[in-house]
Parts: sequence; C-alpha cells; structure tokens
Amino acid sequence: MNLQQLRFVRETARHNFSLTQAAHAIGTSQPALSRGILELEAELGVDVFLRHGKRILGLTEPGKTILERAERVLSEIAGIEQVTADFRARDVGELRLATTHTQARYVLPTVVQEFRKRYPAVRLTLLQGSPKQITQSVMTREVDFAIATEVPEDQTELVAIPAFEWEHVVLLPSKHPLVGQPLSLHALVKYPIVTYVEEFAGRRRIDHAFAQAGLRPDIVLAAIDADVIKTYVGVGLGIGIMAEIAFDASRDRGLAAIPAGSLFGMNGVKLAVRRDAFLRGFALSFIELFAPNVDRRTLERLMQKK
Repeated sequence: MNLQQLRFVRETARHNFSLTQAAHAIGTSQPALSRGILELEAELGVDVFLRHGKRILGLTEPGKTILERAERVLSEIAGIEQVTADFRARDVGELRLATTHTQARYVLPTVVQEFRKRYPAVRLTLLQGSPKQITQSVMTREVDFAIATEVPEDQTELVAIPAFEWEHVVLLPSKHPLVGQPLSLHALVKYPIVTYVEEFAGRRRIDHAFAQAGLRPDIVLAAIDADVIKTYVGVGLGIGIMAEIAFDASRDRGLAAIPAGSLFGMNGVKLAVRRDAFLRGFALSFIELFAPNVDRRTLERLMQKK
C-alpha cells in the first residue's frame, strides 16, 4: 500500500466515481489509476468499489471505511508538508475563502486590505456561493475557511468561530409613509416585500417572525444579495428587508433603513474551518482580523473540541 493508491481512491470518490475525471485531477492516466486501485484491492483482499463491468458505481461497505481512513492519512501528510512549508516560507502561500455576496461585498474588503498589508506575498482566492455550497467547499478542503451567517454548528468536522452579530433593517424610499413611524410586523405586511431567498442572510428568522404573528407577507421578489434588494426597492417594487451591514447612507441615497432587530432578532456571522486543518501563521492572522475577539489560544481550544 502506498500514498498514491490512497489518493487514487480519494479522487475517484470525489469525482463521482469517474475514472477519467479522477485521473485528470491527479495528473495521471486512467489505466494507471485503474491499475493502482486494483493493486490496492488485491493487497487488502477486499473490493473498495462497487462495479458493473468496467464502470465504478460507488463504494463498498469496507470501501467507505477505507476512504474515511485514507482521508485522515492524506490530511496528516498534507499537514506535515504544510508545517515544513511554513518554516521555509512563513509569509508566502495561498489562502482560499468561500463566502456569500454580502460578506464579500460589505465585510471582507477592510479585512482583506489589512491582511494584504501584513502578508503581501500571500495569494488570496475568494469564492462566492450559497451557504450550502460554501460549507461543502470547506468540508471537501477546496477552501480553508467558509464565512457566512448560515454556517452550521452541528457539523462535528468543523469548528464554527463566532465573528460578529448583525440585525436586519427595513429598507424604504426616503419619502415612504413608514419612515419615522414605529415598526411592527402588522405595518410591514401591508406592503409588498423584497428580501433574501430562503437560504440566505437570516431569511428563516424573517419567515418565522411573520408566521409566529399569524401573518403572510407578500414577498414579491427574493434575491441572493443586498444590491439587488436595494435596486428593486429603489424602483418602487416594494419595501426591503436586508442585512444592516449592506446599507450605507452616504452611498445609498434616496433610501432609508430602519433597524429591525426587535422584529427579527440578531444574526451571527461565523468563520468555519475543518477541525483537522493545519493553520499556517498567516491563516491564524486572518482569523484574528476577521474575528478579533478570538485569540490564538482560544482558537486552539476550539480546534480541540469534539
């Protein structure tokens, strides 16, 4: 058994059991990959994959356990390589982040700007997606961190680090009748509403608040980012409900934002990292910049929790 065979197993599973795609991803030929898997199965005395003719359909029961342990072994090897790389070039490397539009557009620019001042030789890659997509990307090690409000806290493989809290605001044209009036769900439900799709930015809290009050809001448009919400509120489609962090009175002229935390509660943004990840010095520094209340000692304790 060798590490390359374990990589063959991992990449085949990652690429939906397509030998062609797995071979391309790992930089080898399909015959070499197939031969390596067969040699591993012969050595172990069990089939790792379910087959129909030459096609691989999935993992066998022992194959599932083998893949899980292979992931651990390869993760440890990657950690060893990263440790040595960290000592060779402490401030050189790449940091990959996955996040939502709101965080990328309104929260991360100042953090990234400061990070670049400290680590000019570190390449930053910023991927945007839905909360489900970005959580999956950190689970599969495609990125180092996932940043969102909706990062799950029940994934044992992840550590979810609290960063900050935010509340929703009700977004209105500056001359709207609700400006300067007390907010209530009963007042809001009289108007068409523009807000987030169900997966984004605390939308579940919005739905829950109306449902608890026995009200059915008229959601005329649901979007994945605040810029779209602001645009359609601006053209008169309805009133908006969005994250406070996306509103800037000096930039969003003609619009007014009324804090609505009393109606919809507070939301917490979290940074998620794999519990078994090896974090280089600049990665730890990024966490400290994004979540300044979490120091390295606290982070180490979080990483050790089971």
